[in-house]
Amino acid sequence: MQISYREAAEFLRNNDNFYILTHASPDGDTMGSGFGLCAILRKMGKKANVYCSDEIPARYAFLCEDYREQSFEPETIVAVDVADAKLLGQKLGSLYADKVALCIDHHVSNTGYAERTLVEPNAAAACQVIYQLMAREGLTEADKTIAECLYTGIATDTGCFLFDSTSPETHIAAAELMKCGIEAGKINRRMFEQKSKARIAVEKFILDNMEYYFNDKFAVVAVTLEEMEKTGLPAEEFEGLAGLTTVLETVEVGALIRQKDEHRFKVSMRSTGDVNVSEICAGFGGGGHVKAAGCSFETSVSDAKDKLLAAVGEIL
Repeated sequence: MQISYREAAEFLRNNDNFYILTHASPDGDTMGSGFGLCAILRKMGKKANVYCSDEIPARYAFLCEDYREQSFEPETIVAVDVADAKLLGQKLGSLYADKVALCIDHHVSNTGYAERTLVEPNAAAACQVIYQLMAREGLTEADKTIAECLYTGIATDTGCFLFDSTSPETHIAAAELMKCGIEAGKINRRMFEQKSKARIAVEKFILDNMEYYFNDKFAVVAVTLEEMEKTGLPAEEFEGLAGLTTVLETVEVGALIRQKDEHRFKVSMRSTGDVNVSEICAGFGGGGHVKAAGCSFETSVSDAKDKLLAAVGEIL
């Protein structure tokens, strides 16, 4: 059931003992949303914890430096930036997939799996939705901790305000959060410029192994577990690298295929033009945004690539 900002605010005010769930393969938006909402709820006098099926990448560790897990029995399950219960991952999904009382999201492809859903498809990030919920409904005043979390999610999900999803409202939200004394420049350098040696090696591998089709309009790269083991590339460093598939000026659609286990491959797609990659991914049981979406295949890497080639080829 889709609800309004006011109804979502009333729900948060009237409940307690929150477990906040983020999606597997965590990115800046789900981490910022999780720890940002947790800080908001705790400031409101509520008890709240944040959980993820996967380990939190080191680059987001600063978001939870002051976070300490509280001891309580969960009464209210909330998911943030999770468009489909399947994205919770096996650990959280097996426990809470059918128990989510509220989902706060910005994906047009949200499946409506939660009892209540606050989805704002025009928002550039789930963190923008949470900021608007906090500000419009007066849940609490933003402080530095809340602002760091929400700003990070907005910055990362807009590619540092580069993507078409960035709106005037996005900039206003970011500006208001900057007033809380956060070091926005430091956050952006950490998210977009500073890289570990492992991250640089991963980016080099992706660029060296990119394949181009349809007059260089479609770029695709596949990374198998064997290649990661052989090269020593750490799996956690592959988060947020789908944008590399569209760096060539002629590319209109890019796809990063990454093997998760023996027969499962995760696909992240990007579009630079008019191609709706959310529709392509929806055809394979996934979804997302018009220009950034994802799906999964339980097959071989060659078959996954062939399916993507056929789907993209029909359009290009």
